[in-house]
Amino acid sequence: MADRRNALDRIDTTVAHPARRYNYLLGGKDNFAADRASADAIEKGMPTIRLAAMENRYFLQRAVKFLAEQGIRQFLDIGTGIPTADNTHQVAQRIDAAARIVYVDNDPIVLTHARALLTSTPEGVTAYIDADLREPRTILDDPEVRSTLDWTRPIGVMLVAVLHFIRDDEDPQGVVDTILDALPPGSFVIASHSTWEYLPAAAIEQLEAANADGRFRARTGEQLSKLFHRLDLLEPGVQSVSRWWPQDASQPRPSIEDVAFNAIVGRVRATG
Repeated sequence: MADRRNALDRIDTTVAHPARRYNYLLGGKDNFAADRASADAIEKGMPTIRLAAMENRYFLQRAVKFLAEQGIRQFLDIGTGIPTADNTHQVAQRIDAAARIVYVDNDPIVLTHARALLTSTPEGVTAYIDADLREPRTILDDPEVRSTLDWTRPIGVMLVAVLHFIRDDEDPQGVVDTILDALPPGSFVIASHSTWEYLPAAAIEQLEAANADGRFRARTGEQLSKLFHRLDLLEPGVQSVSRWWPQDASQPRPSIEDVAFNAIVGRVRATG
């Protein structure tokens, strides 16, 4: 209870937060006026942003299912956001009830919801830590992360819709490399990243205006590929989230222009 009170004390409702804004775009109710105003400003530049958020979420679910079917039994979900339907642990534990998942986010309201709602199966484990991707070592060295996940066995790392909040001056390559250095061979990374490369100039101008604080950094597919150049990328490589395993998704598939999210799924190479 003390942790929840301390977390709630840190909530600043006057400043938009990515997790709460994403919750609003997904149709949730755990957000504030600043989050809604920020999302509405983005929507003016990209009217399909709600569709993009949903497609990004569906990609996460398809990718987790794929990894679980490949035998991955533990996941580190960084930037999890406010819990909604079919979270990482629910998808993974449908494949194997003993799957173990650690969620990571840096919004206090996510902390309170996660600890209340992210309930594991009796056979598995679900944990949550309050940490920031910009400090990856604090995540990797966290006692709960170390005790929940077996670092001698493959791990699935989720970096879904979170890297675009790491500015260039915050060393996104260093953040990614620090995580990759810690992963056992045979581990996988699932990542998605917002891109403006398919949008018209007028839309980009409005989106830049909505990003006055510079916190958001859209990147091209080529830039996303470079961040993960050390991985063996699964086919189709860097691709729109709407084009990943489309046979397992609802039809018809939306256009890459409407979704404006790229994604990768990659395997950590064996050393030596």
